Amino acid sequence: MGYFIVLYELYTISFTDDYHMLKKISFAYKEYPNAFKVLTLTTFIDMLGIYLLYPFYALYITEHFDVGMTQVGILFSIFSAGNIFGGMIGGALADKYGRRMMVLIGLVASGIGNISMGLVDNLNVFYIIAGFLGLIGNFGRPAREAMVADLLPKEKQAEGYGILRVASNLSATIGPLLGGFLATRAFILLFIADAISSIITAFIVYFVIPETKPQKQDGEPEETVMKTLIGYKEVLKDWVYVLFLIVSAITVLVYIQMNSTLSVFLRDVHGFSAQNYGYLLSMNALMVVLFQFWITKRISKYAPMKMMALGTFFYMIGFGLYGFISAVYLFFIAMVIITIGEMIVTPVSQAAAASFAPEDKRGRYMAVFGFQWAIPNLFGVIVAGLVIEHLGPNWVWYLAGILCMISMTGFWLLHNATKRRFSREIEPITEELVIVYD
Repeated sequence: MGYFIVLYELYTISFTDDYHMLKKISFAYKEYPNAFKVLTLTTFIDMLGIYLLYPFYALYITEHFDVGMTQVGILFSIFSAGNIFGGMIGGALADKYGRRMMVLIGLVASGIGNISMGLVDNLNVFYIIAGFLGLIGNFGRPAREAMVADLLPKEKQAEGYGILRVASNLSATIGPLLGGFLATRAFILLFIADAISSIITAFIVYFVIPETKPQKQDGEPEETVMKTLIGYKEVLKDWVYVLFLIVSAITVLVYIQMNSTLSVFLRDVHGFSAQNYGYLLSMNALMVVLFQFWITKRISKYAPMKMMALGTFFYMIGFGLYGFISAVYLFFIAMVIITIGEMIVTPVSQAAAASFAPEDKRGRYMAVFGFQWAIPNLFGVIVAGLVIEHLGPNWVWYLAGILCMISMTGFWLLHNATKRRFSREIEPITEELVIVYD
C-alpha cells in the first residue's frame, strides 16, 4: 500500500498553498499572447491522441501480427529514423515556408497514417506506413517548437516550454486511461481516436493560429529550398551548440530507460506488476502537471547550463537508486527524484536550444535539437538489453548514474563556454514577475 500513500501525500501536500499558486499561475497566463494559448490547446489535443495510442503499440503488434518484441523494436527504430530525417526536412522548410504550413502538413499526415496503420494486415506494409508517419508526420515538431520562440520574448521562453510540458503531461495522464478503455473494445478505435485528434488540431491551427515566422528585412534576399537545407551546415558549425546536444544526448540515453527498460526490470527482478508501473508513470505525469510551471518560473532566472547540470544530478540519484533498492515505496521515491530532474531539464534545454539559434535559422536549430532524442532512441533500449544480458540488470542503473556524472561535468564546462553568450541573450526574470508567483 506504500505507493498509495506516496500518491496521496503528493496530491495533498500544501493543498491550500497550491490552490493559491494555481490562481496566480492562471492570472499570469493571461499575459501570454492568444496565439500561444491556442498553441497550448492544440498541443494538449494532439498529444492526447498520441498518448491514447503510443503505450499500446507493443500490445497491438504482438497480438495482431503474432510476433515478438524484436519486431516491436524494429518499429520504434523506424519511427526514430523517420523522426531524424523528418525533423531535418521540416525544420528547414519551416524556416523557408513558415511554421504554420509545416505543422499542418505533419498533422494531416499523422491522421492519414494512423488510420492506414490500423487497417493493414501485413507487417511489412505496417512498417512502410510507420516510416511515412515518422518522416512526414514529424515535419511539424521543429516548427511548433520554433513557434514558442517566435511568440514569446526570451525571458518567457523557458516558461512557455514549461507550459507546453504541462499540457503534454496532462495528456499523458488522461490518454493511457482512455486508451486502455478503447483497447478493450477494439484496437482500431485507438488509431481512429489518434487520427481524429490530429485532424481536430489541424482545423484549429488552420483557422486560429497565424503564421509566426519572423519577416525578412526589406531588401534581404529569400533563400532557395536547397540553400535552406544546406543551411544545416551552418548549424553544425556552431560547435558549442553541437557539444550541448552531445552532452544532452547522454542525459536522454539515461532518461529513455524510464519508459522502456524500467518496466521490464521492475517486473523481472522485483515482481512489480504492470498495474503498479502504471501508477508510477501516472505519478510522474501528475507531478509535472501540478509543479512544472512553478518550478520553471523559479529556475528561469539562472544560467541554463547550471540548471541542466542540476536536473541531471537529480537523474543521477533517481535512476541510480534503482540499482540498490527493492522496497516498493522506494521505487516511487526514486521516480519523484527523477521527475524533479525532468521538470528542470526539459524546458531549460528547449529554451537554451532556441536561444542558440538566429531568428532566420530557428526551425533548423530546433530540428537538430531533436537529434538528442532521436539518436539515443535508435539504440538506447537495445544497448540496455545487452547490458542486462551480459553484466546483469542492476548494471543498467549503475551505468545510468555514471553517464549522468559525465553529463553533469559536460554541462558545467559548457556553462563557462556559454556564459557570455547567454548573458547577452537571456535577460533575468523581472522582480515584478517574481512577485506575481510568490
